[in-house]
Amino acid sequence: MKTPYKNIYTILQQNRFIVLTVVIGAVLTSIVSILMVVKLHKETVNNAFVVNTDGSVIPLQLVSQHENLEVELLAHLELFHTYFYHIDASNYEKHLEKALWLGDSSVDALYQQKKTDGVYNRILQYSLIQKVLRIDSKIDITQEPYRFESTTIFEINRGSITDTYELTTSGNVMHVDRNFPNNTHGLLITNFFENKLKKVPNGQ
Repeated sequence: MKTPYKNIYTILQQNRFIVLTVVIGAVLTSIVSILMVVKLHKETVNNAFVVNTDGSVIPLQLVSQHENLEVELLAHLELFHTYFYHIDASNYEKHLEKALWLGDSSVDALYQQKKTDGVYNRILQYSLIQKVLRIDSKIDITQEPYRFESTTIFEINRGSITDTYELTTSGNVMHVDRNFPNNTHGLLITNFFENKLKKVPNGQ
């Protein structure tokens, strides 16, 4: 006997097909949306934009983080060695205070040792001028903390006498939170050590 109503199982199968179709469509839409957002994020990270004078937007390709890291490491080491070794009676306290922000307890321990040995008292007593002439650093950036070795050429002016010295230092550098204006690079020198100090003959 025929009825005007469809079989209940046929209706359930149709409903299940519709639900599955909607679910699959939603999943595919979500996946495509996520992929587009990830792609857009990568493009945004790798590019900076500036507004031109005529109102147009100009994309600027950023330098890779790897290249920036080496530049910041070298700048941090140069800044530290300048503050720590370029000192005289008028600036040594200010310079050393800034240098201590750039290193850990190993730097502070060396500072305390020099203080105990009377290094800074002699600078005051004899009005010595210790001037950094050049800083050359080598860094291994393959793994953090980054190993470095620096050579600092400086001279000590004793009035009528000026002596030149070459100091080799070594240690590691690691990332920390940036602290403006005390530690603008967000880097910290650790395991700092003075390896070798030698006098350089005049004229070399």
